[in-house]
Amino acid sequence: MVVAARDEEHVATFLIGDEIKKEAAEVIECLHKLGVKTVMLTGDNSKLAEDVAKKLSIGQYFAEVLPLEKTEKIEELIKDGSKVAMAGDGVNDAPALALADLSFAMGTGTEAATTASDVTIVNGDIRKILDFLALANKTMRIIKQNLFLSFVYNISLVPIAAGILVLFGGPLMPPVFASIAMALSSISVVSNSLRIRRFI
Repeated sequence: MVVAARDEEHVATFLIGDEIKKEAAEVIECLHKLGVKTVMLTGDNSKLAEDVAKKLSIGQYFAEVLPLEKTEKIEELIKDGSKVAMAGDGVNDAPALALADLSFAMGTGTEAATTASDVTIVNGDIRKILDFLALANKTMRIIKQNLFLSFVYNISLVPIAAGILVLFGGPLMPPVFASIAMALSSISVVSNSLRIRRFI
């Protein structure tokens, strides 16, 4: 806020703030669809914060927040059992970024923010946050699939390779067949993992 005066008489007040990124509304809407609660922490005054929160449909906001207070808000959310992801680009955001469970810094921001964050969005396009979350979810699904594949191979083929079929009058698997079976297990896991390249 900038106040102008002439002859000690107030003549104008200017509210100065950063321009809202054009893709911000899209990102917030997508996060809400994913079930993510959005909270805005800003050092700006209450009027500006309220205006931005309304334009972006942000459910909760805290204005005129000092850097230490941002950290305290993150701590409160974590203590309440929430998994907290934070995005920021300023020096004042660095302590809170370091504390959050997952943090994003804009590559167009300060070095302090990028150093404290887990992920740096090089070009500053916040839509990359959605891409990162989608990639992370896909990666977790593939990891679980790989664990299942490994479990199936090991639980079914290791006993056969150990000769369990002999106990029931069956054949003894030659060692080379056991080696082939385990190689197929590795091939299946690696091939399944390579599918993630489609999302990168």
